[in-house]
Amino acid sequence: MNNQKPVQIFSNTDENFGVNVIKSPVKLTILEMLRDSEMEFDEIVSNTGKSKSTVSVHLKSLRESGVISYRVHPVDNRKKIFYLNSKYIGSVDVSEPKELEEAQSDYLIKNIVDEDAEFSTLLFHTLRAMLIQEGVNIDPILQSTGNSIGRAIFDKVYDDDLEIFMQNIGNFWQEKGLGRITFEIGQNIKITAYDCFECGLLPKTGKPACYLDTGILEGLFTEFFNLPVSVIEIQCYTMGDEKCMFEVEPLTQ
Repeated sequence: MNNQKPVQIFSNTDENFGVNVIKSPVKLTILEMLRDSEMEFDEIVSNTGKSKSTVSVHLKSLRESGVISYRVHPVDNRKKIFYLNSKYIGSVDVSEPKELEEAQSDYLIKNIVDEDAEFSTLLFHTLRAMLIQEGVNIDPILQSTGNSIGRAIFDKVYDDDLEIFMQNIGNFWQEKGLGRITFEIGQNIKITAYDCFECGLLPKTGKPACYLDTGILEGLFTEFFNLPVSVIEIQCYTMGDEKCMFEVEPLTQ
C-alpha cells in the first residue's frame, strides 16, 4: 500500500508568478508544521526527528524556492524564526486511484439530470467529484473564492440588525438554489444548511467538504462585524450527517 503523503502546492506571493510543488516527505513535514505556526530551527529539528544538517538542507531549498522565509529572533540574533512565505493552495494524493460512484454517468443522470437540476449544479458537482476521485484537494482555493463571493454579495443582504441580516442571507440562499439555511444566535452563531448544493451528492469521505460555503460565510460576517471571523464546519453530508452546520465566531483583535 502507498502511504506517501499528498503532494502539496504553494503559490508564490511576490512578483514571481508560479507555483511550487513539494514532494519530499521531510519538506512536507516541515511545511505542515509551518502552516500552523512559525518555528525556530531547533523546534523544527526536534519535531521532524531528523538531523540538523538534513533539516538545514531542506530549509535552504525551501527558502531558495520562495516557499518559506525567516527572520532573526528579536532577543537572540543567533536564532532564526521560519515562516511560510507563500500561500498553500491545495494538494494531490498520489496513492492508488479509485473510481467513485458519484463521478459516474448513471449517478449523475439519476441524481441531477433526471431531477432537472441547474446545469451549473451538474458542472460543479461533477468537477468536485472528479477532483476527489483523482486525489486533488483545492479546498483552500474554494474557501478563498467563497470569501470573495461573500464580500461581493454583502451589500445585497446587509442590514444593521444581525437577525434581519441573517434572514436576508437565508432568503438569498434559497432564491439562488443553494439549499435552505437556519440560524441560531448565541455565544457563537450557528448556521445549519439543508439540501446543500455544495456537498449533498458528494461521496462520504468522513471529512467536511463545504469550503465554498465556509468562505462565503466568512466573507459575509467579516464585512458585517468589520472583524476577522472564524467559520468552522462541524457537521456535513460528507461526514454522514443529514445537514451541514457551521459555527461563526468573530475574532477580537
